[in-house]
Amino acid sequence: MKNTLKKITFENILLGITMPIIGVAIYMIFMWVPTEQTLGISQRIFYIHVPSAWTALLSVVIVAIGSLIYLINSNEKWDSLAHSAGEVGVILASLTLLSGIIWAKPIWGVWWTWDARLTTTLILWFILVAYLMLRSYAPTGPQGKRFGAILGVLALIDAPIVYYSTVWWRTAHPGMNIGPLAESATLDSQMYLALMVSVVGFTLLFVYILKERYNMKQDEKEIDKLFTYYG
Repeated sequence: MKNTLKKITFENILLGITMPIIGVAIYMIFMWVPTEQTLGISQRIFYIHVPSAWTALLSVVIVAIGSLIYLINSNEKWDSLAHSAGEVGVILASLTLLSGIIWAKPIWGVWWTWDARLTTTLILWFILVAYLMLRSYAPTGPQGKRFGAILGVLALIDAPIVYYSTVWWRTAHPGMNIGPLAESATLDSQMYLALMVSVVGFTLLFVYILKERYNMKQDEKEIDKLFTYYG
């Protein structure tokens, strides 16, 4: 009994909470919410697109915070957190762009247009890719990590630009449906609830994956130390 209890970790609990919420979100998206009258069935990708965009921006914030604290105190745990968030963030930014492209085709008639929101999100994707490339090819040791941390902090500049792009510029991209800058209520109550459940599910899944990747990085460092010691 004691051995079983010892194996119950934060990650296990988090995953146990996340999976049912994701399951409920999937059911609500495909079985429960009404079909949007104007956009039709294609609108359902909205419930994936918005949460992936939110978590992509969240990952950039974590990259910047982790990088800044590393630059201040040189604690490698913060560098590992930033690096892990950057890796997860690239996946989420890619999902945001891909889902947006798929949605744009039936609505706008084109796969891509140089809309302000799309363009700034693409720039954010390039920054995250550049951050990971710098981490991979920069000199090993503290110097390379500091180079990456500087870029990680600078990446935060684009996050508010992405968020406010539909406010600052005339854009084909729809305005905000949630948040402090949301336009007048345009979502059906069922749609809004499904979106909120999906956002919560995506956020919890993001935290779980980030925590697991962070743990893996700590293990990788321990393995590197062993190789260095016995090599």
